[in-house]
Amino acid sequence: MAPAVPLPVLALVALVAAVAPGLGVPPGCDFPAQRWCSSPDIAAACQVRSRCPDLPRPAAAPVALTLYYESLCPACREFLVMKLFSTWLLLPDEMLNITLVPYGNAQERNVSGKLDFQCQHGPEECLGNMMEACLMHEAKNFSTYFPVIFCLESGSSVTKNLEACLQIYAPELDSGRIAACVQGDTGLALMHHNAQVTEALDPPHQYVPWITINGKHTDELQAQAEASLLGLVCHLYQGEKPEACGGSKAPKIPSGCRR
Repeated sequence: MAPAVPLPVLALVALVAAVAPGLGVPPGCDFPAQRWCSSPDIAAACQVRSRCPDLPRPAAAPVALTLYYESLCPACREFLVMKLFSTWLLLPDEMLNITLVPYGNAQERNVSGKLDFQCQHGPEECLGNMMEACLMHEAKNFSTYFPVIFCLESGSSVTKNLEACLQIYAPELDSGRIAACVQGDTGLALMHHNAQVTEALDPPHQYVPWITINGKHTDELQAQAEASLLGLVCHLYQGEKPEACGGSKAPKIPSGCRR
Protein backbone atom coordinates (compact mmCIF):
# COMPACT_ATOMS: atom_id res chain seq x y z
CA MET A 1 0.00 0.00 0.00
CA ALA A 2 1.43 3.42 -1.05
CA PRO A 3 2.12 5.92 1.77
CA ALA A 4 -0.40 8.74 2.17
CA VAL A 5 0.64 12.13 0.80
CA PRO A 6 0.03 15.02 3.26
CA LEU A 7 -2.70 17.43 2.18
CA PRO A 8 -0.43 20.55 2.19
CA VAL A 9 1.88 18.83 -0.31
CA LEU A 10 -1.05 17.94 -2.51
CA ALA A 11 -2.22 21.55 -2.38
CA LEU A 12 1.18 22.83 -3.48
CA VAL A 13 1.34 20.32 -6.31
CA ALA A 14 -2.11 21.43 -7.48
CA LEU A 15 -1.07 25.07 -7.28
CA VAL A 16 2.05 24.50 -9.35
CA ALA A 17 0.10 22.53 -11.93
CA ALA A 18 -2.59 25.19 -12.18
CA VAL A 19 -0.17 28.10 -12.54
CA ALA A 20 2.41 26.66 -14.89
CA PRO A 21 1.41 23.28 -16.32
CA GLY A 22 4.47 21.32 -17.34
CA LEU A 23 6.90 23.92 -16.02
CA GLY A 24 6.55 23.82 -12.24
CA VAL A 25 7.76 27.41 -11.69
CA PRO A 26 6.12 30.50 -13.23
CA PRO A 27 8.45 32.83 -15.20
CA GLY A 28 10.06 35.39 -12.89
CA CYS A 29 9.37 33.37 -9.75
CA ASP A 30 12.61 32.61 -7.87
CA PHE A 31 10.96 31.15 -4.79
CA PRO A 32 10.15 27.55 -3.83
CA ALA A 33 6.50 26.60 -4.09
CA GLN A 34 6.04 26.40 -0.33
CA ARG A 35 6.73 30.17 -0.10
CA TRP A 36 4.44 31.34 -2.90
CA CYS A 37 1.64 32.33 -0.54
CA SER A 38 3.90 33.67 2.20
CA SER A 39 3.63 37.33 1.19
CA PRO A 40 1.73 39.55 -1.28
CA ASP A 41 4.94 40.39 -3.18
CA ILE A 42 5.98 36.76 -3.62
CA ALA A 43 2.45 35.75 -4.61
CA ALA A 44 2.43 38.48 -7.25
CA ALA A 45 5.86 37.48 -8.59
CA CYS A 46 4.77 33.86 -8.81
CA GLN A 47 1.38 34.77 -10.34
CA VAL A 48 -0.66 33.04 -7.64
CA ARG A 49 -2.23 35.94 -5.73
CA SER A 50 -5.79 34.88 -6.60
CA ARG A 51 -5.02 31.40 -5.26
CA CYS A 52 -3.80 32.56 -1.84
CA PRO A 53 -6.98 33.29 0.16
CA ASP A 54 -5.16 34.01 3.42
CA LEU A 55 -3.14 36.92 2.06
CA PRO A 56 -4.13 40.37 3.39
CA ARG A 57 -5.99 42.42 0.82
CA PRO A 58 -5.23 46.12 0.24
CA ALA A 59 -7.64 48.37 2.09
CA ALA A 60 -10.47 49.71 -0.03
CA ALA A 61 -11.05 53.46 -0.19
CA PRO A 62 -14.09 54.63 1.78
CA VAL A 63 -17.12 55.98 -0.03
CA ALA A 64 -16.89 59.78 0.30
CA LEU A 65 -20.24 61.50 0.85
CA THR A 66 -20.65 65.25 1.21
CA LEU A 67 -23.97 66.67 2.38
CA TYR A 68 -24.72 70.30 1.50
CA TYR A 69 -27.62 71.31 3.70
CA GLU A 70 -29.23 74.03 5.78
CA SER A 71 -30.14 73.59 9.42
CA LEU A 72 -33.89 74.26 9.23
CA CYS A 73 -34.74 72.70 5.87
CA PRO A 74 -37.24 69.89 6.66
CA ALA A 75 -35.94 67.58 3.93
CA CYS A 76 -32.33 68.17 5.04
CA ARG A 77 -33.18 67.34 8.63
CA GLU A 78 -35.02 64.19 7.64
CA PHE A 79 -32.23 62.94 5.40
CA LEU A 80 -29.58 63.64 8.03
CA VAL A 81 -31.54 62.08 10.87
CA MET A 82 -33.28 59.17 9.15
CA LYS A 83 -30.80 58.19 6.46
CA LEU A 84 -27.31 59.55 7.01
CA PHE A 85 -26.97 59.08 10.75
CA SER A 86 -28.46 55.59 10.76
CA THR A 87 -26.24 54.52 7.85
CA TRP A 88 -23.18 55.89 9.65
CA LEU A 89 -24.09 53.92 12.78
CA LEU A 90 -24.44 50.68 10.82
CA LEU A 91 -21.20 50.84 8.85
CA PRO A 92 -17.55 50.70 9.97
CA ASP A 93 -15.57 53.93 9.94
CA GLU A 94 -13.31 52.82 7.09
CA MET A 95 -16.29 52.32 4.79
CA LEU A 96 -17.95 55.75 4.77
CA ASN A 97 -16.33 59.20 4.97
CA ILE A 98 -18.88 61.98 5.57
CA THR A 99 -18.42 65.74 5.17
CA LEU A 100 -21.12 68.15 6.33
CA VAL A 101 -21.46 71.63 4.83
CA PRO A 102 -24.16 73.69 6.58
CA TYR A 103 -25.02 76.58 4.26
CA GLY A 104 -27.48 75.44 1.60
CA ASN A 105 -29.41 78.18 -0.18
CA ALA A 106 -28.04 81.02 1.95
CA GLN A 107 -26.72 84.24 0.41
CA GLU A 108 -23.48 85.92 1.45
CA ARG A 109 -23.16 89.72 1.37
CA ASN A 110 -20.52 92.25 2.31
CA VAL A 111 -22.15 95.02 4.35
CA SER A 112 -19.82 97.91 5.15
CA GLY A 113 -16.82 95.62 5.07
CA LYS A 114 -18.40 92.91 7.23
CA LEU A 115 -19.79 89.60 6.05
CA ASP A 116 -23.53 89.09 6.42
CA PHE A 117 -25.68 86.08 5.58
CA GLN A 118 -29.31 85.72 4.60
CA CYS A 119 -30.82 82.26 4.92
CA GLN A 120 -33.79 80.65 3.25
CA HIS A 121 -35.60 79.96 6.51
CA GLY A 122 -34.65 83.20 8.23
CA PRO A 123 -32.11 84.38 10.84
CA GLU A 124 -32.62 81.34 13.06
CA GLU A 125 -31.42 79.11 10.25
CA CYS A 126 -28.30 81.26 9.82
CA LEU A 127 -27.69 80.85 13.55
CA GLY A 128 -28.19 77.09 13.30
CA ASN A 129 -25.81 76.83 10.35
CA MET A 130 -23.13 78.76 12.21
CA MET A 131 -23.64 76.82 15.44
CA GLU A 132 -23.10 73.54 13.64
CA ALA A 133 -20.09 74.88 11.75
CA CYS A 134 -18.57 76.09 15.02
CA LEU A 135 -19.37 72.78 16.70
CA MET A 136 -17.44 70.96 13.96
CA HIS A 137 -14.58 73.43 14.29
CA GLU A 138 -14.29 72.97 18.05
CA ALA A 139 -14.83 69.20 18.15
CA LYS A 140 -12.59 68.37 15.18
CA ASN A 141 -13.45 64.65 15.37
CA PHE A 142 -16.42 63.57 13.24
CA SER A 143 -17.52 60.84 15.64
CA THR A 144 -17.69 63.49 18.37
CA TYR A 145 -19.72 66.17 16.61
CA PHE A 146 -22.01 64.13 14.35
CA PRO A 147 -24.12 62.71 17.21
CA VAL A 148 -24.52 66.26 18.56
CA ILE A 149 -25.68 67.51 15.16
CA PHE A 150 -28.05 64.55 14.96
CA CYS A 151 -29.43 65.56 18.36
CA LEU A 152 -29.90 69.18 17.26
CA GLU A 153 -31.53 68.30 13.95
CA SER A 154 -33.85 65.68 15.44
CA GLY A 155 -35.00 67.83 18.35
CA SER A 156 -37.66 70.49 18.73
CA SER A 157 -35.21 73.37 18.18
CA VAL A 158 -31.90 73.33 16.35
CA THR A 159 -30.69 76.53 18.02
CA LYS A 160 -31.90 76.09 21.62
CA ASN A 161 -30.84 72.54 22.48
CA LEU A 162 -27.06 72.78 22.22
CA GLU A 163 -26.40 72.50 25.96
CA ALA A 164 -28.67 69.47 26.33
CA CYS A 165 -27.23 67.73 23.26
CA LEU A 166 -23.67 68.34 24.43
CA GLN A 167 -24.46 66.90 27.87
CA ILE A 168 -25.77 63.71 26.26
CA TYR A 169 -23.35 63.14 23.39
CA ALA A 170 -20.20 65.20 23.99
CA PRO A 171 -19.91 66.47 27.57
CA GLU A 172 -16.18 67.07 27.05
CA LEU A 173 -16.92 69.96 24.67
CA ASP A 174 -17.14 73.50 26.04
CA SER A 175 -20.35 75.22 24.97
CA GLY A 176 -18.76 78.57 25.83
CA ARG A 177 -16.10 78.10 23.16
CA ILE A 178 -18.78 77.24 20.61
CA ALA A 179 -20.76 80.35 21.60
CA ALA A 180 -17.63 82.51 21.28
CA CYS A 181 -17.06 81.08 17.81
CA VAL A 182 -20.64 81.88 16.78
CA GLN A 183 -20.39 85.45 18.08
CA GLY A 184 -16.94 86.18 16.73
CA ASP A 185 -14.89 86.29 13.57
CA THR A 186 -14.27 82.55 13.52
CA GLY A 187 -17.93 81.79 12.90
CA LEU A 188 -18.06 84.30 10.05
CA ALA A 189 -14.92 82.80 8.52
CA LEU A 190 -16.38 79.30 8.74
CA MET A 191 -19.59 80.39 7.03
CA HIS A 192 -17.60 82.22 4.36
CA HIS A 193 -15.72 78.99 3.68
CA ASN A 194 -18.98 77.04 3.46
CA ALA A 195 -20.37 79.65 1.09
CA GLN A 196 -17.36 79.33 -1.19
CA VAL A 197 -17.45 75.53 -1.16
CA THR A 198 -21.18 75.48 -1.89
CA GLU A 199 -21.00 78.07 -4.67
CA ALA A 200 -18.12 76.15 -6.29
CA LEU A 201 -20.26 73.06 -6.83
CA ASP A 202 -20.24 71.72 -10.38
CA PRO A 203 -22.97 71.29 -11.39
CA PRO A 204 -24.35 74.14 -9.24
CA HIS A 205 -26.76 72.97 -6.58
CA GLN A 206 -30.44 73.51 -7.29
CA TYR A 207 -31.87 72.39 -3.97
CA VAL A 208 -30.90 70.94 -0.62
CA PRO A 209 -30.14 68.39 0.61
CA TRP A 210 -27.56 68.22 -2.19
CA ILE A 211 -25.49 65.07 -2.08
CA THR A 212 -22.18 64.30 -3.75
CA ILE A 213 -20.74 60.80 -3.81
CA ASN A 214 -16.98 60.52 -4.33
CA GLY A 215 -17.00 64.15 -5.44
CA LYS A 216 -19.76 63.72 -8.02
CA HIS A 217 -23.41 64.69 -8.17
CA THR A 218 -25.90 63.22 -10.62
CA ASP A 219 -29.67 62.94 -10.52
CA GLU A 220 -29.26 59.17 -10.33
CA LEU A 221 -26.87 59.27 -7.37
CA GLN A 222 -29.12 61.74 -5.56
CA ALA A 223 -32.17 59.56 -6.12
CA GLN A 224 -30.34 56.43 -4.98
CA ALA A 225 -29.02 58.14 -1.85
CA GLU A 226 -32.49 59.38 -0.94
CA ALA A 227 -34.13 56.01 -1.63
CA SER A 228 -31.57 53.74 0.07
CA LEU A 229 -28.34 55.31 1.24
CA LEU A 230 -27.17 52.15 2.95
CA GLY A 231 -27.71 50.14 -0.22
CA LEU A 232 -25.86 52.70 -2.34
CA VAL A 233 -22.82 52.82 -0.07
CA CYS A 234 -22.71 49.03 0.16
CA HIS A 235 -22.88 48.78 -3.63
CA LEU A 236 -20.09 51.32 -4.21
CA TYR A 237 -17.68 50.12 -1.54
CA GLN A 238 -15.01 47.87 -3.05
CA GLY A 239 -13.86 46.23 0.16
CA GLU A 240 -15.28 43.40 2.22
CA LYS A 241 -18.95 44.04 2.95
CA PRO A 242 -20.19 43.98 6.56
CA GLU A 243 -23.35 42.18 7.62
CA ALA A 244 -25.28 45.44 7.46
CA CYS A 245 -24.98 45.33 3.67
CA GLY A 246 -27.60 42.62 3.38
CA GLY A 247 -29.96 45.18 1.81
CA SER A 248 -32.09 48.12 2.86
CA LYS A 249 -35.32 49.75 1.90
CA ALA A 250 -36.40 53.19 2.98
CA PRO A 251 -39.42 55.44 2.37
CA LYS A 252 -39.01 58.38 0.02
CA ILE A 253 -38.16 61.63 1.80
CA PRO A 254 -39.83 64.96 1.04
CA SER A 255 -38.56 66.92 -1.95
CA GLY A 256 -35.76 69.38 -1.22
CA CYS A 257 -35.86 73.10 -0.50
CA ARG A 258 -35.24 74.72 -3.88
CA ARG A 259 -33.41 77.99 -4.31
